[in-house]
Amino acid sequence: QAQLVESGGGLVQAGGSLRLSCAASGRTFSSRPMGWFRQAPGKEREFVASISWSGGTTYYADSVKGRFTISRDNAKNSVYLQMNSLKPEDTAVYYCAARTPYSDFYTNTPRNYDVWGQGTQVTVSS
Repeated sequence: QAQLVESGGGLVQAGGSLRLSCAASGRTFSSRPMGWFRQAPGKEREFVASISWSGGTTYYADSVKGRFTISRDNAKNSVYLQMNSLKPEDTAVYYCAARTPYSDFYTNTPRNYDVWGQGTQVTVSS
């Protein structure tokens, strides 16, 4: 079973940038579509971005399109989320998630992801 560990969260001023990383264990990473989700206090977990297992195709929530970039390095068993032009409303715990090997990456539904990390806090001050 794959395991995921996020890092890179922190406190940043509005307009700033952060890069989140997600390190995966296990031999199936390179065949798994990956996603990033976030959850703010009192709110449901929401989709941020996803990437195909090959890394060739990506999908973004409208709220982050043009500001965030998802990428992966299968040689390093890692997926990344570059976040630019951060806003206070981006404040949340960010989670990395993996889908079943060779499944479709084009999904924004949390229940379609079967492996989750523990999350990393991102706080954007105004």
